[in-house]
Amino acid sequence: MNNLSVPREISLDLSGNRIAARQWGNPQGIPVLALHGWLDNCASFDRLAPLLPELNLVAVDLAGHGQSYHRHAEANYNIWGEIEDVIEMADALGWERFSMLSHSRGAVISMIAAATFPERVKRLALIDGLVPPPAADSEAPEILRNGIEQRARYRNRQAKVFASLEIAVAARKNGLFKLSDDAAQRLVERGVRSCEGGYTWSNDPQLLASSLAKLNSAQVEAFLARATMPIRLALGKSGIQDMITRVRPVAEKCANIEIREFPGGHHLHMEESADAIAEWFRPFLISGEE
Repeated sequence: MNNLSVPREISLDLSGNRIAARQWGNPQGIPVLALHGWLDNCASFDRLAPLLPELNLVAVDLAGHGQSYHRHAEANYNIWGEIEDVIEMADALGWERFSMLSHSRGAVISMIAAATFPERVKRLALIDGLVPPPAADSEAPEILRNGIEQRARYRNRQAKVFASLEIAVAARKNGLFKLSDDAAQRLVERGVRSCEGGYTWSNDPQLLASSLAKLNSAQVEAFLARATMPIRLALGKSGIQDMITRVRPVAEKCANIEIREFPGGHHLHMEESADAIAEWFRPFLISGEE
C-alpha cells in the first residue's frame, strides 16, 4: 500500500468551530471535497477514496457528525447552514475552485452549494442523492411546527449506550439502511464515543429533528437551473425506495447530468459497487483539472 492510499487526519477551523476530516490521495492533486450522508461520517469514503489517488480528496465529518463540533443548542441543522460550512471549508483549505464527491444528503448539500456558488464548484460526482423532495407551499405551517416540536424533543434526549462496539455495529448494520459488516464497522468506529457503560453515538441528537422549512418545486428547479457544471449521478438499484423514480425524471431534464445505475443499496459506494463507481468517477473528476 502506498502513502496515497493512507488517509491523514486533519481538522479545519470554521470561525472557531472544529471540522474533523480525512485527507486522501495527493496533497498537490485535484481538490475534491467529499460530503457524507445523514448520520454517517467521513468513513463513508474509506472504500472509495483509495481508488482515486490523483485527487486531493478531503472527506469531512459534517457539523454534528463523527468527530466534528456540534452546533449550539438553539441552532438548527438546516441545509442553508451546511452551504455556508462548505464554502468555509473550501476557504480553510485554500481552494478557490474545487469539485465535490458526495452521498445522499451530502449530495443534496453539494448540488445546492454548487448552484449558489457556481463559480467555485467545477464538477459534482453524486451518489444516491440530488435534490430534496419538494414540499407544497400549503405544507409550510405544518413543516415549521413539526420542526420546532422535534427540536424540543431531541434537544435533551438521553443518549443510548451500547455495552460494546460489536453491539453498536450490529445496531448500525440493521438500521434504516441495511449495511454490510465492513461498512457498518467503519461508520461505527468513527461515529461513537466512549461513555460510562460502553459507547454512545457521537452524532448530535438534534440531527434527528426535521427542517423548519423546505424548498418548493419552483425553488428546486431554480437551483437545478443554476448548477450548470458537469454532474455525474450514481444511483443504487436497491437504494432509497423511491430515489430512482423520483430523481431520474428530474435529472434527465438537465443536459449536464449523466446518470448511471449500479447494483447495491443506499450505501453502494461502501459495498459491492465501489470499484465500478470509482472507475466511472475517476476520469470525470480528473478531467476537471485546470
